[in-house]
Amino acid sequence: MRLMPLMLAATMLAAPAMAADLTGTLQKIKETGTITLGVRDSSIPFSYLDDQQKPVGYAIDICYKIVDAVKQELKLPDLKVQTVSVLSSNRIPLMANGTIDLECGSTTNNVDRQKQVAFTNTHYLTASMFVAKKASHLTTIESLAGKTVVSTAGSTNIVQLNQANATRKLGITVLAAKDHAEAFLMVETDRAAAFVMDDIILASFIASAKDPSAYALGDEAFSLAEPYGIMLRKDDVPFKALADKATSDLYLSPEGKAIYAKWFQAPIPPKGLNLNTPMSKGMVHAYAHPSDNPDPESYVE
Repeated sequence: MRLMPLMLAATMLAAPAMAADLTGTLQKIKETGTITLGVRDSSIPFSYLDDQQKPVGYAIDICYKIVDAVKQELKLPDLKVQTVSVLSSNRIPLMANGTIDLECGSTTNNVDRQKQVAFTNTHYLTASMFVAKKASHLTTIESLAGKTVVSTAGSTNIVQLNQANATRKLGITVLAAKDHAEAFLMVETDRAAAFVMDDIILASFIASAKDPSAYALGDEAFSLAEPYGIMLRKDDVPFKALADKATSDLYLSPEGKAIYAKWFQAPIPPKGLNLNTPMSKGMVHAYAHPSDNPDPESYVE
């Protein structure tokens, strides 16, 4: 009986000690009881709004697997999930300043970005392409010479477009749209001849256009297939380790392949579009060998 007060005191001391051991994002989440996800409005099928204005998509589903891991790690079954809409141009600053804890979208993991933020395991591979109206007969990068071409502000694609323009001396007038939807609309309304973006996102816009048959992807890519990853803060080792394990476990499981098929090989809300995009060899490799490697060459089979 005399040991009981001592045991109780030890237990009371242990709880604050465990909280004090937490750092970075996990500490922030524990203290606030909330995890904040950065979501996109129009990055179909990765992160977009359905007809109820609810964020849905492939990257959203992956983020919720990380959320489940956080709940278990912190013993917070009632953890509140908050979403914040982000753009290509502000997603990295909002991650760096602590506004969002995970960015659930279509963000390319590359060496330059890894100087500012971190990424968990690759969840998609996509090459930078362009879409144009079939009537314009634009099929190669050279055919864009002298034209007005749009891309999304803050994206790797607009950087690649500017590089190709300068290197090849194409004389392209480059426009920066605030988001993907605005960029595609500029092609639709003939304010731009082409829209440069990741191939899968372009495919989703073509599929959802009023007349999909009026548009086509170019035949030439601006890049090798580059990796997408869920973005998180840099130098937060415990949180990244948790996210890496959660995503690795998912990709190596049948559930991971089922989530992929749900968003890329079946009708998706709100219009029932089916992108009919089975896993490439690179994606099969990425799922079988989870990695946050930013080098596109590492995914070439």
